[in-house]
Amino acid sequence: MSDLCELSNRKCKPCEGGMPPLSQEVSNKLLSQLDGWALQDKVIRKTFEFKNYYQTMAFVNAVAWLSHREDHHPDLSVGFNRCQVEYSTHSVNGLSENDFICAAKVDRLFHL
Repeated sequence: MSDLCELSNRKCKPCEGGMPPLSQEVSNKLLSQLDGWALQDKVIRKTFEFKNYYQTMAFVNAVAWLSHREDHHPDLSVGFNRCQVEYSTHSVNGLSENDFICAAKVDRLFHL
């Protein structure tokens, strides 16, 4: 859990043009610091489940606020009692450290 706290306490940094995506090795290492996230191709994703629509939408709004604050935005798929969160960094055409930082922050938010 200390690794998750470390990631969730970091701040996203702007990705500069021409910056390469993270290697598979680095991505796997950072993924191991997250709880329940899956890596597929150039995306990390996790589905969060809730008791009802109200809790789902409260979570979506909190993720939107967090995303605005970090200036790093996920793709969200929302249903009645679930929300799938997907991170990738379009400017690097793959994964950046920001994806893992935000994933850790979303996990922390979910457990509040």
